[in-house]
Parts: sequence; C-alpha cells; structure tokens
Amino acid sequence: MRGRIVGFRMTSDGYRNVQAIIEIEGVTSRGRAAVYLGRKVIWRHPRTGTEIRGKIVRLHGKKGRVIAKFRRGLPGQALKSFVDIL
Repeated sequence: MRGRIVGFRMTSDGYRNVQAIIEIEGVTSRGRAAVYLGRKVIWRHPRTGTEIRGKIVRLHGKKGRVIAKFRRGLPGQALKSFVDIL
C-alpha cells in the first residue's frame, strides 16, 4: 500500500517532525483506516535512498487519515511525498 504525508503533528510550540499525518490511498473513512493500526511505514529519501522507518499509532480525524510515529525526525522534503505501508 502507499500513503502520502500530508503534514506533521502540531503542538502549541510548533510541530513534531517525528509524527506525521498520512493519507492512505483508497481509504476515506475512520473504520477503514483502523485496519492499518500497528503496520510498519517506510519513507525513502528521493535522492539518497536512505530509509526512515515508523509505525502507524493512531487515527486522525474522520476522513481516514492516520498518525505514524517515526524513529527519527523526517526532513521538510518529506511533505507531500509517498510512504510504503507494509
């Protein structure tokens, strides 16, 4: 499966680049998104090919988006890019 990073999780102080909001292709409801909880996520850098791994930890909103927590912080170039969901 593929998903797209649509933003980082925000706080009152700024944003957390370790937690990303992901929109999964073909998922439009909260119930369908719940199936993906606990799955692994991999983001690959487009030029260098380095991987940053993460895990889907919770749902976000009612449109089928999820929050993934990554081991390292994602760079700003990760916004609007794709991730692989295993």
